[in-house]
Amino acid sequence: MSVYRLLISCPDTHGLVAIVSQFILEYNGNIKEAHHHLDEQNQHFFMRIEIESNSITCSLDDFRDAFSVLADQCNMVWQLSDAAQLKRILIMGSTASHCVADLLHRGHEDELEGEIVGVLSNHDRLSKLASWYDVAFKKVSISQNTKETDINKMMKTVDSFNPDVIVLARYMQIIPEEMCVEYSGKIINIHHSFLPSFVGANPYKRAAERGVKLIGATCHYVTADLDEGPIIEQDVVRVDHADSADDMKKMGQDVEKITLAKGLKYHLEDRVLICNNKTIVFS
Repeated sequence: MSVYRLLISCPDTHGLVAIVSQFILEYNGNIKEAHHHLDEQNQHFFMRIEIESNSITCSLDDFRDAFSVLADQCNMVWQLSDAAQLKRILIMGSTASHCVADLLHRGHEDELEGEIVGVLSNHDRLSKLASWYDVAFKKVSISQNTKETDINKMMKTVDSFNPDVIVLARYMQIIPEEMCVEYSGKIINIHHSFLPSFVGANPYKRAAERGVKLIGATCHYVTADLDEGPIIEQDVVRVDHADSADDMKKMGQDVEKITLAKGLKYHLEDRVLICNNKTIVFS
C-alpha cells in the first residue's frame, strides 16, 4: 500500500502530536506509522508519520498546500513525499568494489527503495561491475595536474544523472564544498572507521598500531568538514592482538557494506532528520 511520508522538525509546543493528527484526520487520512521525539535539552520536536495515500480526500499538492499553513504557524521545517516516487541513486566509487557491488546487488534484488541510475568513478575498475548489473557507468579521472578542471567535470557529470541521493561507496576523493552545499543532506559516505576515531586515510593500519579491540564503520552525511558530517549509522566487530591490519581490513569490509546499506535504507525511507550536526533516525 502506497504511503505519503511527513517529516517535521520544529520548536516544541504543547499538543503538537494532537494538532498534526487532527489535521490529517480532517482530510480522512489514515495514519499507518508514527514516531516522534523531543530533544529536551534544546526543546526541539521531531516527527515522522506515514499516511495511507488512498485515504486522503484530496491530491497530494492540495494536501501539501493546506499543511503549509499549519507548518508556518508552528515554525516547522518539514517535507511531505510520496513513497511511490522512488529516489534516484548515484553510486560513486574508486577501486574498492565491495560496497559498490553490495549496493548494486541489493538494487538488482529490489532491496532498496530507490532506483540506481548510475555508477561514477575516477577509475575503470568498476565498469564491468556496473555493466553486469546493466547500470550506466561514467569515468572522470582526477589528476593532480588538472584537478580543478577534473573536479568541475565530475560535478557536471553528477548533475547529468539528476540524482536524489549520492552514495560515496569508498570514493577516495574529497568532495568540493560547492557540491556539499548543492547536495546538502543528500550525499552519504561510508567511512572505514568508527568515527570520530581514526579520521582520514589508513584507519585499519592505525587501529592495528593502536591495539584496539573494536573496529567499525560509520555511515554519515557529507559536509565540507572532512569525515565530520551527521552520523546516520554505525557498527563494530571485535578484534584482538592476533589480528593484523589486513585481517582487520577484511573483517571491516563486511561491516562497511552492512552499515552503508542500513544508512542508505533509512535515508531512502525518509527516516532521518538532521538537526545541526546530529541525526534523529526513526528506524
